[in-house]
Amino acid sequence: MQTISKLFATLSVALALAAPLTAEAAPKKDFKVAWSIYVGWMPWGYAKDHGIVKKWADKYGINIDVTQFNDYVESMNQYTAGAFDAVTLTNMDGLSIPAAGGVDTTAVIVGDFSNGNDAVILKNKDKLEDIKGQNVNLVQFSVSHYLLARALESIGLSERDVKVVNTSDADMVAAYKTPDVSAVVTWNPLVSTILEDPSAKKVFDSSKIPGEIIDLMVANSEVLKDNPDFGKALVGIWYDTMKLMVADTDEGRAARTAMGTASGTDLKGFESQMAATKLFDKPADALAFTTSPSLAKTMDLVRQFLFSKGLLGSGAPSADVIGIEMPDGTVLGDKANVKLRFTGTYMKAAADGAL
Repeated sequence: MQTISKLFATLSVALALAAPLTAEAAPKKDFKVAWSIYVGWMPWGYAKDHGIVKKWADKYGINIDVTQFNDYVESMNQYTAGAFDAVTLTNMDGLSIPAAGGVDTTAVIVGDFSNGNDAVILKNKDKLEDIKGQNVNLVQFSVSHYLLARALESIGLSERDVKVVNTSDADMVAAYKTPDVSAVVTWNPLVSTILEDPSAKKVFDSSKIPGEIIDLMVANSEVLKDNPDFGKALVGIWYDTMKLMVADTDEGRAARTAMGTASGTDLKGFESQMAATKLFDKPADALAFTTSPSLAKTMDLVRQFLFSKGLLGSGAPSADVIGIEMPDGTVLGDKANVKLRFTGTYMKAAADGAL
């Protein structure tokens, strides 16, 4: 990730130097959105397949191409490289990849936060304290790594008390079944699969740190500034689809079944993942969360963690190297280098019926 950040930081400098030579960008008509499989992002695939994307794109006279990625990190890398105008990612990854890579990025939609979907699992041990001295398999520098750090902190330990073993999410279930693996940190649906093993004991999960692992739809800030209708269309698509996702109707169950099937599970499995997710299906609720003072506290924890892992750019002198702008205009870090922005603008428009 450090290499990726350095590459995109260099690229962004070159683009910035070239910018004054060009005229102000004309409004775009064609936009590209990337997403990857996770319970809180499944609405994007459903919206594409059921005409909801087209409905809102047509309303604003634009075209929106929604592309699914099987590799989450690759979707973020493609967005950072400029191949996509918007992408689904977590608050932590938004800071460590596009923002640290020099791409000014705005959170258009705060969709949910993990409320149990991410977990620390021990083999044949049922207390978090039993993790001390163990090898812990997880995707290094991911939200799993962050969850481990927060879990250890809660019992007065640190990463020095364990040994992290970098393991691909694709290999996590198989790794758990091997005799050498005694502790893993991962996310759903992998958590549910691992917990089917009688030896697996969940000893900590994201419900213990509510509001810290946040799932977003972000867009390139310059694209958004020049094309506000793109942001309006995104929130229109989102809340239209969310109404279906949570509806206690035949149509709602059909939508959840379709999303579950697309994510490799069934209706029951998908609804269990929804239960471990705090979904903001109403724009007013999303807006209240986004404008709450707690978001700044969360982002401070996140940026400190990323700095400690060297993920805010090569040679970063402190966690202040990248500015994070909150909805009220206050900035965490360098005000002259704001690269991640939270705004309530588009969610408020949806809440006010102003789309």
